[in-house]
Amino acid sequence: MSKTLFGVECLGCGMQRAFLLLLQGEFIAAFKMYPAIYTTLLFLVMVCIQLLDKNKNYRKLIINLAIINGIFMITGYFYKHFL
Repeated sequence: MSKTLFGVECLGCGMQRAFLLLLQGEFIAAFKMYPAIYTTLLFLVMVCIQLLDKNKNYRKLIINLAIINGIFMITGYFYKHFL
């Protein structure tokens, strides 16, 4: 939608296609499609664990994973479009 409206891809463009490639066992192709696929999945798994396990506090880990994921997303975006 952002590409249609603004003419540029969003930071998440390619994530769904990369996830489908992962399901098909194409791990390298998934990384090439969307370099942040693995950090995104790790982040989402930790958020789900936090929701299920109320006894432990995963807040610091989730914040660190969000920062790492953001770095991967931005780096992958610039690599894909400017290099």
